Amino acid sequence: MDVVVMSANDWIGVFFSLVAFIGMAAVYFMVFRPANKDMFESQRSMALDDEGHINMGEKR
Repeated sequence: MDVVVMSANDWIGVFFSLVAFIGMAAVYFMVFRPANKDMFESQRSMALDDEGHINMGEKR
């Protein structure tokens, strides 16, 4: 890898790759941390819960 020859697009790609890697590592750490298990377990069926009405601004 020749750093001198790298263009602006190459540097932007390196930057975004590093940001994505750090972001994914932070999310993995948050998800797989045992201290956060209760928080995620309490919301595990949130996508399937259709009991309450979601107000999206429509008129009744």
